[in-house]
Amino acid sequence: MVHALPLDDVLLEGKILDGAVDAARHHHRTGLPAKAVQKRIIGRIEALAVNPRPHGVEKLAGEDQTYRVRVGEYRILYEVHDAALVVLVVKVGHRREVYR
Repeated sequence: MVHALPLDDVLLEGKILDGAVDAARHHHRTGLPAKAVQKRIIGRIEALAVNPRPHGVEKLAGEDQTYRVRVGEYRILYEVHDAALVVLVVKVGHRREVYR
């Protein structure tokens, strides 16, 4: 089972953000994507529990069990341990930062 933090409750200065400008401002100040993107990321992580190698998944070069899946401009890096039936999410982040 995959557990995630309740990212839905994150607000910027107590205001609910709308639109692309507010979403970009939210990410810049908090480092978190907009709520809609957070929900897509969480949904994609939960789907990995059912199918750890979905369409569009890429195996990372030089790694034995590490894969990445795209969610817009964000990437989910995870490992699949078939023998133990485990999908371990290693890192979630913006595409320009997640591989560092």
